[in-house]
Parts: sequence; structure tokens; C-alpha cells
Amino acid sequence: MLAGAGRIRVRVEGIVQGVGFRPFVHHLAAEYRLAGFVGNDTEGVFAEVEGEAAAMASFVADLSRRAPTLAQVERVSTEVVPPTGQRGFGIVASVTGVGRATLISPDTATCPDCLAELSDTADRRHGYPLTNCTNCGPRFTIVTDVPYDRRATTMAEFPLCADCAAEYADPQDRRFHAEPVCCPACGPTLRLVDADGAPVPGDPVEAAARWLRDGRIVAVKGLGGYHLATRADDEQAVSALRAGKRREEKPFAVMAGDLRAARVLVDVPPAAVPVLTGARRPVVLLPRRVDAPVAASVAPDNRDLGVMLPYAPLHHLLLSRLGTPVVLTSGNISDEPIAHRDDDARERLAHLADGFLVHDRRIHVRTDDSVVRVFRGRELPVRRSRGYVPAPVTVPWPFDRPVLACGAELKNTFCVAKGRRAFVSHHIGDLENYETLCAFTDGIAHFSRIFDVRPEIVAHDLHPEYLSTKYALQRDDVELVGVQHHHAHIASCLADNGEPGPVIGVAFDGLGFGSDGTLWGGELLVADLRGFDRVGHLGAVPMPGGVAAVREPWRMAVAYLDDIYGDAVPDLAVVRRHERRWSTVVALARSGTNSPRTSSAGRLFDAVSAILGLRDRVTYEGQAAIALEQRARLDERGGYRVEAAGPVPFVDVGRGLVRCVVEDLLADVDPGRIAARFHHGLADAVVRAAEAVRESTGLTSVALSGGVFQNVLLLERVVCGLETKGFRALVHSRVPPNDGGVCLGQAVVAAARHRADLAA
Repeated sequence: MLAGAGRIRVRVEGIVQGVGFRPFVHHLAAEYRLAGFVGNDTEGVFAEVEGEAAAMASFVADLSRRAPTLAQVERVSTEVVPPTGQRGFGIVASVTGVGRATLISPDTATCPDCLAELSDTADRRHGYPLTNCTNCGPRFTIVTDVPYDRRATTMAEFPLCADCAAEYADPQDRRFHAEPVCCPACGPTLRLVDADGAPVPGDPVEAAARWLRDGRIVAVKGLGGYHLATRADDEQAVSALRAGKRREEKPFAVMAGDLRAARVLVDVPPAAVPVLTGARRPVVLLPRRVDAPVAASVAPDNRDLGVMLPYAPLHHLLLSRLGTPVVLTSGNISDEPIAHRDDDARERLAHLADGFLVHDRRIHVRTDDSVVRVFRGRELPVRRSRGYVPAPVTVPWPFDRPVLACGAELKNTFCVAKGRRAFVSHHIGDLENYETLCAFTDGIAHFSRIFDVRPEIVAHDLHPEYLSTKYALQRDDVELVGVQHHHAHIASCLADNGEPGPVIGVAFDGLGFGSDGTLWGGELLVADLRGFDRVGHLGAVPMPGGVAAVREPWRMAVAYLDDIYGDAVPDLAVVRRHERRWSTVVALARSGTNSPRTSSAGRLFDAVSAILGLRDRVTYEGQAAIALEQRARLDERGGYRVEAAGPVPFVDVGRGLVRCVVEDLLADVDPGRIAARFHHGLADAVVRAAEAVRESTGLTSVALSGGVFQNVLLLERVVCGLETKGFRALVHSRVPPNDGGVCLGQAVVAAARHRADLAA
């Protein structure tokens, strides 16, 4: 195709806007002495080059091979066109159109070059807290439309000064066509105001650092919203922050100034270093050092600590002036969306922040920090948001019709999909108040517009009371596809791994609406993308009081102990602690009134946590199960032996494990050893159940999904056991195993069913 001299038209698709791709193409064309032009449009980057055939071939190959650091090239296509005799190479104006396939870069951490300028007293951007370039800075959170140009971002409100305009137009400059480019002369400005909005005189960063040193709380405007900051080693300040946020015990994240400072707080294994220091900069959950200088209230009763490094210039300046790590938590009251508009932040946070460190660059899309664990050298997402979104999750199978998947009720994310791309949204949160519901509906509208997805199929959970389900059912002129919650979990894991199935699926979570109308959560499935068979599950027990049993795990202890022992429950501390109400809750469980039966693995963890005296009540979702993982002794290798096979594999496992827990507790075995043996016993039972299913199906791959598999102690034992028995274990690495990944599963299930209908 490229024989002899000539001209070709080139199309580059992927994340190629906002990452310096046009300047890169300009440099590449100059290197190969090619004439032509490059530009953005609604599908990505287009170019035409003219010159010698060999040079054009090398040019095309290098578009992928040497792409900018933040670019993700998915496809390069070429077409021969007649030569024009053009001389020189230029960047042309962006082209708008009807169809859109542009991918937008996530926000990325400050690059080394910008950091060097930040500390260089001779540089005109010295100390400028909003510096950025082609290789770093805000992207998704400031984009209002596509194609990606300054006029389609919130930076359109800041005309370039002469110096910035010269950099923007200079092909040799790092800021050549960097859309958010700015400087102190023309860009957004930083200021510190007190809780009443009055300006604080002096250097805003120095004054904010002084306030933090004094134990005050400062609301800091970040890339995707406001954070609340205070000294991480100041117990009084952290306790005040907890009280103001109404966040009783859920751990706070801590920002350390650099990797060296992080190592003072946590043990950082080699696999965690590139995660902490990379461009995405999530919060990473790592083992806390015994002597870590953090207040007890930062992460109560937790041997892990969520640590992140600075990802915006303002963070670097503030941490360097302060010289000590800070708590940096979402700027909200618990269960509300993060504040991202200035007026909203002042209204919602003024009662707990002593001041606001703010700038006047608008945030268009609120985006929380991402949270990950590291499992076997790979990321295990807990919350996928800033730094990752809106990069698509590509899958091997086509979405022949545009799909919207509405996700679950808790930890909600949604997904719009077309082609082979699934755009999983940023973390929305729990859909239990008006503000979060608005964030959900506004987010769907924004994603649908910027990715040009006009849904023809809308997938949703089966639970009729989920607000995400109700939203789906109100959509007009679409095909509705209901997807069972745990099938969506397994399908999400399949999509995460690019596997179509069938597999043995193990779905462990808190609760999900089963296809039989009961509450599931400890499921053994044989599943592919189209459907599933429920081949095993934990035995169902009542949830005395319904949702009250989620808030009060001791009620689940009642359910399991009554199911096992009846009126002969042993003399246990959990019974004595609740002696006055025990018989009432037993009667409630037996009556079935407001006591739905559930096979939930999460509720099993709750019961054991309460029996061991770890948590009788919780202040956030999953707290009792987390306490059980945290209490487990890492030097204990034994596990309870309970059978997982039988006519309904797994049905007796929960009861068997609880009986073993009680026997050890009565024998005065250390609760930490009991917690470890419970984890190991459950993991070993999963492996035996998988073996039983393999006997009847021949399947050798096992997909592990659901929020319980955020527990790396359980996950490691399950994966090791499966591999020892010749299975291939599929785990999550691109989307969370919890309900934050459900929408991806819903989307691929809906698409698979549509493909099957077309083939029928």
C-alpha cells in the first residue's frame, strides 16, 4: 500500500486527545521529513502525511510504538490518497461532527517536568499551584464536550497570556497544544478564605499550612472536588473532623509528601511502588507500621492504612510547607456526594472547616479518589474513580447496540457501552439521597453526550426497590434487560479478564435480589455471559429485623445460633450482652415477620464477627467483616474442615463454620486464631465445592467476585487452593469486585443476550 512516494490519510483511535498526541505527531512528521497536517475530531486524531514510502511506514508504526506516556492507542488505520505537493506540516483546527468516538484522558498526577518548574525560583511558574502541561493535570474533570479543545473545557474562561500562547503554538515546547495550559499571569488564582468567606492575607499555601500545623481543618479544592484536610498525627483535630463529617469509624485516607514519607507510615511492597507513584495516584491500602505517627482516630482498629501521594501541584506545595502527612478525605458529610462547586462547598462544609483553600477553575464532573489494594502484584480495585475514569474497559465482544447499564444501589457506578468499549463511570456512591441520585442521572447524561451513546438497551438489577432499577424502568423507547445481581458480578469478572465462560462462579457479597425473589449472597454458579445455573449456595437463614440486621450484626449471630442450636444455645458472651432482647429477636427470626431469609456470605461474616465480640453494631457497610479480617492472626495456618459437597454444594458450610467457631470459643482459643481458621475454612470449602462442580461439568476456571473478595486474606487462600487443585482462578484487576463493578457485568450480559437473539 505504501510502495513509492505518495500521501496517506491516517486515523488514530483511543485515548489520543488531551495527552499531547497532536504535538507528538507534529514532531514525528518533522523527524521523518513528511508534509501534511494533524487535527482532532469527534473520533480521535486524523492526519495526512506526504513523503517517501519508507518514511511514511515508519511514521505509522511509531504512532503506536512511541506514543506519549498518557496515550492509549487502540487502532491506527491508513488510506492511500492522491499527493498534493504540500510543503510543511501543521496542526489544523478541530472538526466537529455528528458521531463521536473520542476517548478522554483521566486526570493525571503532576509530571516531573512540572514539579521541577514548581520548585525553580527562576521559573515563571515557580510555586504556581495550578501548573500543568501536555503530560499531566486535569482532563476528565474539566471537559464539557468533545472534541477535546480548550473551548470545550472549563479553562475556556481563562484567555492565554502572550507567554502561554507562545508555548501553546511552539512545536518544540512541552505545552504545545496543551489545552489546560496557564500561568500566574493568565490562569486560575488561589486564595485562602475563612469559614465566613473573608480573605486571609498573605501566601495562601503558607497560611493554610500554618493553620494545619495549628490543628485546624482546611477544605482544599482538588481536581475532582473538595477535600477536608487536617494533620494526620493530631488526635484532637482528627476527632473533630470525624464529628463534623458524622463519620464515626470508617478509616480516613492519609496523604504523604513522597514515597519516603509513605514508608514511615506503611510497609510498601515492591509491587505497590508503581501504583503509589504512577500517574493515577489512587489511595492504596497497605499494612500500617506499628510506629506509624498517625492519630488513633485515623483508622480505628485497622492494621491497614490508606495512603496516597500528592497528585496536584497544590498538594505538593502544601505538603512541602507542612512537612507532615495529612488526612485528606472527601469534602462531604457521610453518605453525601463530594462537594465540587464552590458555593455548595461553602454551604455544606463551613460548619466543620476553619477555612477554604480554593481556586477559580471550575470542576465540571465531581470525581472521588480511587482506592485499590495490591494482590499478587496487580491492582485490586476497591473504588475506581479519579485517575482511571473515563478510560474505557475494552472487551473482546461487540456491543452491537448501544447499552446503558444502571448498576446497583450501593457503591453505584453506571456504564455506557458501544463497539467494544464499556465506559464505566466514576464512583457515584450509595443511591439513598436526592443529591446522589442527581449525580447519577447527571452523570449518565454527561457520559451519553461525550461518548455519543444513545442507549437502545438499558440493563438493570432485578431488585424492584433499587433507585437505579426504577430509573431504568422509567426510560422510554428502549429495550429493558433485567440481570440477576450475582450473575452480573460473575459476568463483570469475566469481562475484566476478557473471558466469555462458561466458568464456575463464586459470588460472595452482602445482599442481592435472587431470581427466586429471596436474598442471595453466597452463591455457586455455572455461568457464561448469557446466563447461569445456581448449582450451590450457603444455607439461608433469617435476617431478624430486615435492614436492622445489617446495622446490628449481633442479630445475624442470633439467626445462625438459633438455626444451629435452637433453644440450647451455649453460654456465649454475645448472648449475655444482648440477654434482654435475645428471646425477642429469636421469636422474630422464627416468625419470619420482617425477617427475610438470605444465603449471604457477608451476613455470615457479620454473625461470626459478633460471636467473637468484634462488632455488635456497625457504622458503615462491611465494617463487621473488615473487623474479622483485621483480627485474624496471620501466623495461623489451620482452617475448619467443613464439607462443601452434597446434593446442594455449599449449603451446610455456614452452619458448620459457625459451629466450629463456637466450639473453639468455648475452649478459650484466641479469637485471632478463630478468625483466621474461619477464613481458611471458608476458603477451603470454596475449593472443595469447585471440585464437586468440576466433577459434573468439567469446568476448570473459577471466577471470584462480590464485595467479600476484597478481603485479601480470604482471596489469597481461595486462589492458592484452586491453583493447587488444577483450577485457573479469575480475579478482578480493572473494576472492583464489589457493587462498583456490577454495571459492567450488566452491560456485557445484555449485549450477549442480544447477540444470541440475533443468531437465533
